[in-house]
Amino acid sequence: MFIFHKDTTLEDLGNGVTRRILAHDGKMMAVEVNFAAGAVGPIHNHPHEQLTYVLSGEFEFTIGEETRVVSAGDTLYKQPGIMHGCVCLQPGTLLDTFTPVREDFLSR
Repeated sequence: MFIFHKDTTLEDLGNGVTRRILAHDGKMMAVEVNFAAGAVGPIHNHPHEQLTYVLSGEFEFTIGEETRVVSAGDTLYKQPGIMHGCVCLQPGTLLDTFTPVREDFLSR
């Protein structure tokens, strides 16, 4: 299967954050998330495993009790149920991969 960026939909989540679902099947999902400087990904948790690859920008991420600054080329792993969130320090883009699929993203 091929999915072309031009064929995907950009969703404005407000407050300087946009999301684009790139691909998904029954077991995994890839999502591009764009942040303006100062935008916040609120602290939350979910039952999905999540890998985040920083494509560009700089972010202060909290995962569990640990907070670190990450930038392009860094990868973060979030186990199911762990509290996590971020603040964008420099405009940037994240590539999130989830397993299983985030059905809540599809119902919007």
